[in-house]
Amino acid sequence: MLDTHARKIFNPIFSKIARLMIDIGLSANQITFIAFVIGILSAVALYFNRYLLSFLLLWLSGLFDAVDGEVARLSNKKSLIGAQLDIVSDRIVELAFIWAIAFKHKELLYELLFLVSMILISMTVFLTTGMIAKNNTKKSFYYQSGLMERTEGFIMFSIMIIFREKMRLVIIIYAILILITIIQRLVETIKINREVRSEENN
Repeated sequence: MLDTHARKIFNPIFSKIARLMIDIGLSANQITFIAFVIGILSAVALYFNRYLLSFLLLWLSGLFDAVDGEVARLSNKKSLIGAQLDIVSDRIVELAFIWAIAFKHKELLYELLFLVSMILISMTVFLTTGMIAKNNTKKSFYYQSGLMERTEGFIMFSIMIIFREKMRLVIIIYAILILITIIQRLVETIKINREVRSEENN
């Protein structure tokens, strides 16, 4: 939700940072890799109880993750490989956080399985809807917004870091919010299919 609706507020900042990255000579894919490494280090810091460091690294990773696409746009070097690297690295960072929590809190196994299941289903719906829209519309890729997007995930992981004694509750709430997003996206997918069929029949 925030990635879709609040992005325009922060875009001027991201553009300035992106231009700086271009001046330094960094490509979009290199920035994606930097975001990935910092995100993994954030999960490692969480495992070793370096909570403030984990929090700061998490959001630094998020900043680089927001800038890589802007660098690709400004340098006119958008690519499908770059988009794939971005999506895959995002999921690995999320999994690294979940693994760090799992190793530290084995009593949260079932809650974490619930969360991972919701993330998996949500991404499956997101990607398959993008594929359906690409095959039936003129858009190269359909970005399906939802209640829980990348930034909301960062917020939930941050809450886990800050309110560690309430981690079980936060994980369950996070998973339920993703479930709501799944339902929201499925409803939109059905709407897209109906619109396509309506156009075909006219």
